[in-house]
Amino acid sequence: MAAVANGYFGRQATRVDDIDGRFDPWLLGCCIVLACMGVVMVGSAAVAGAGMDVGPWYFLTRHVMFLAGGIVLAGLVMRTELKFIEQHSRLLLLACAVLLIAVFLPGVGKSVNGARRWLNLGISNFQAVEAVKLLYIVWLASYLKRFNEDVAVTWIAMLKPVGVVGTLVVLLLLQPDFGSSVLLLGITTCMLLLGGAPIKRIIAPLVLLVPALVLLVVFEPYRMRRVTSFMDPWQDQLGAGYQLSNALMAIGRGEWFGVGLGASVQKLSYLPEAHTDFIFSVISEELGFAGVCLVIGLYVLLAGRALWLGLKCVEMKRHFAGYCAFGIALWMALQSMVSIGVNLGLLPTKGLTLPLISSGGSSVLMTCAALGLLLRVSYEYERAARQVAKLRGVATGVPHGSPPETSQPPKSSSNDVPPRGTSRLRQRVEPSLGSREVVDAIAALRRQR
Repeated sequence: MAAVANGYFGRQATRVDDIDGRFDPWLLGCCIVLACMGVVMVGSAAVAGAGMDVGPWYFLTRHVMFLAGGIVLAGLVMRTELKFIEQHSRLLLLACAVLLIAVFLPGVGKSVNGARRWLNLGISNFQAVEAVKLLYIVWLASYLKRFNEDVAVTWIAMLKPVGVVGTLVVLLLLQPDFGSSVLLLGITTCMLLLGGAPIKRIIAPLVLLVPALVLLVVFEPYRMRRVTSFMDPWQDQLGAGYQLSNALMAIGRGEWFGVGLGASVQKLSYLPEAHTDFIFSVISEELGFAGVCLVIGLYVLLAGRALWLGLKCVEMKRHFAGYCAFGIALWMALQSMVSIGVNLGLLPTKGLTLPLISSGGSSVLMTCAALGLLLRVSYEYERAARQVAKLRGVATGVPHGSPPETSQPPKSSSNDVPPRGTSRLRQRVEPSLGSREVVDAIAALRRQR
């Protein structure tokens, strides 16, 4: 009798463990469309390379090469179990500090346009903060899982990640990189709120932080020029307001449906960084308001689907996966919002790219890795959901895929073994999962005796 039951449940466990998940089709489709649009628009803006002593297809070739490397990196992340990533989350935080310190080491770090943000890898430069964004989100997700209840009730648990992000921000401001500092602070604040921290306790650090950020702007002349040019770019159109004024002219020229793909005029050495920071202006000029709505809609879909996935994971008690999804959604949403806001003249100029669309080496690589992690979260969530549905189907005697609410409990007979329970009102679920087939097998063995 025990052998029959053990053999039966061994086969059931094997079948449940063999259930695979699937990658969320909405997320996957959105990533593919954004990547394809990035290739097309970088190719359209690649003519900007003519004034930089490089060929007209230099930026497109470079973008495609880094995108291919990003796809390989995303594939590796998608094949890695989240449990393995979570086990090494503390090492990832250490890697964040090492990367941000390494940019100041002679021979390792490299200064470009007065900012020391890049690591010299020989064949190419790598912007350290792009990797820090992903590694920090993974560590913060692990921290919120381990101290979920403490963050909601104690100051110390909530202030620990605030201290960590404060240290990273100090290292970023020394480079200097004001835009990435604000981005990390925004991600941390939102993740703490989603992790259960009371909003009243979040307000106090923010009240102290805002004046410090304002002072950083006031006492840095170049940041102050950016703020004043953002408020009125036409006052100094050929000076501090040159980038923004040309970006606004490109957006206005696009009107409803644009001037046509490849027909942009502003990208012809008028609009600086047309293939990176200001590629949204080129999209607006060539594809018009319709193209703008398409791009914004894709980012809304990506962030919204990721937030929905994170919510479902948290409801299933898969907190690490859920917080990873929250963090990546916030990263994509905030960075795209800042980049679009800069192009539209709603925010001061920042050196943040448009995820998956702007040309860039380290940005493309780490964005692909982050989206690969997001797809891995969707895979494991789908696998867990199917396993739960399979177990419920076994428990009710209904095949997998049938709605559990329509199934009826097995009728008792005189030969059946009455189930045990912890009370007379509510029966306790036994390890047999209530399987009718096992109960019949036990009753048949008793009758043979």
